Amino acid sequence: MVPELVYLIAVLVVAAVAGAIASVSGFGIGSLMTPLFTLRLPMKLAVAAVSVPHCVATGYRFWLLRKSVDRRLLWNFGLMSALGGLAGALLQSYSGSPVLTLVLSSLLIFTGVMSLTGASKRLQFHRTMAWIAGIVSGLLGGLVGNQGGIRSAAMLGFHVPREAFVATATAVGLIVDGARLPVYLATQGHELLKLWPMILVATIGAVIGTLAGARILKRIPEPIYQRVVACLLLALGFYMLSKYFNG
Repeated sequence: MVPELVYLIAVLVVAAVAGAIASVSGFGIGSLMTPLFTLRLPMKLAVAAVSVPHCVATGYRFWLLRKSVDRRLLWNFGLMSALGGLAGALLQSYSGSPVLTLVLSSLLIFTGVMSLTGASKRLQFHRTMAWIAGIVSGLLGGLVGNQGGIRSAAMLGFHVPREAFVATATAVGLIVDGARLPVYLATQGHELLKLWPMILVATIGAVIGTLAGARILKRIPEPIYQRVVACLLLALGFYMLSKYFNG
């Protein structure tokens, strides 16, 4: 068993890295923090515990980028994605098929390759497609528990500037967090209270990383931004694929 102090330091570092990645790509906190929390906690409790630093860091990131939110994209794609994500999360307990993880990881890898090769530039999502992409990506992400990654993958089809991309993805994530966090607190609040040192350290790390990532985002040239996101999607896709074959 890893000593408690060493584990908390690891939580701080991983949370900071996750917060920075999320500020660049719009996803990453749940993907990186949940596996670390499951080293000490059951999966259900780990997901609930991660939701606290996730919500705080997402709220802070939204405040930093609030002026860059693409309102049309938020209303057409974002709300449908949030609704799909919540529906998927509610259905998750009834659908534990690992095939969903294979499908989602394949979609992430496919999207990453499309963006890196430039093929995605020929895709243009308009209003109806935005609704479809939103509900499907949200539902898939909610079912597998990786909403941020698939949401960012779908958003690449809209070709918005980097700050609008992250700000809008963050706004959608905040809507989802606002709906799910009260449920976690109501159903698992007593257990979460016992984990306050871990949650506090993770929250501090995620906020520090969020601020650092927001500064990094401004320095990424617009022409290569989508390729950066594509590489992060590929990394997440291959990670999920390895979990499928090793799990």
